[in-house]
Amino acid sequence: MKQPSDVFNDLQSRVSDLLKNSPAKDVERNVKAMLSQGFSKLDLVTREEFDTQAHVLARTRVRLEELEKRVAELEQKLAAPQA
Repeated sequence: MKQPSDVFNDLQSRVSDLLKNSPAKDVERNVKAMLSQGFSKLDLVTREEFDTQAHVLARTRVRLEELEKRVAELEQKLAAPQA
């Protein structure tokens, strides 16, 4: 995968080439296509995907805390002297 700076440098050179060789109407269309292509190479996620993963992470964190508490209680019971 290319680094973000490489992608944008490539994008910049392509835009420069387009401005030299294309009529104005085609420039906008071509720039949009190149930007879309450049962004797709960056493996970006949508806001919805990000929010979904943040929610999953929050639930996982709560579950982990519950399990850690339960393990601590069980360890405490095992460490207590047997009567």
